[in-house]
Parts: sequence; structure tokens; C-alpha cells
Amino acid sequence: MKTLKSIPTFTSQEEESAFWETHDSSEFMDWSEAKKVRFPKLQKSAKTISIRMPVDMIEEVKVQANKLDIPYQSYIKMIIAQGIKGRTA
Repeated sequence: MKTLKSIPTFTSQEEESAFWETHDSSEFMDWSEAKKVRFPKLQKSAKTISIRMPVDMIEEVKVQANKLDIPYQSYIKMIIAQGIKGRTA
């Protein structure tokens, strides 16, 4: 068993990121003892965007979303996701 180095104390996230970019984590921890974990409620990062759409199109989206009993922004995301999947298939 090899001797592991101590992980230094960092004063900022930037400092920690810079450290791990230049160091091998296997020198600081024994990955053979690592356990797999799941984060079932972890959500993807999101970024707010602005899209200009005709008012009548927005109203139609709202009607369709209401029929499915989901928020209209969620419905728009579903439509976009389906379009992306259709293009890559």
C-alpha cells in the first residue's frame, strides 16, 4: 500500500480547481476503496435564454401544454428535445 499525500486546505474554489488541474488525485486518495453513489435528484445546469415568438404561437403552445397539464415552458423544452433527437437519429 502506498503512502498517500495530504490534501491541502484551499482558500477558494478557483485555487482548488487550479490545484487539481496539475495534480493526480490518486496520489491523495485510494480509489480502490471508492464506492459508487447515485444522485437521483441532481438536476442539469440550466441557462435562461430569451426567444422572440409570435404571440399567436405562444398562445397555441399554452393551449397544447394545458391539454397535457404541464407548464408551457416545460412543453417548449419537450418540443425542442424531440426536435434535437429527431435530427440526431
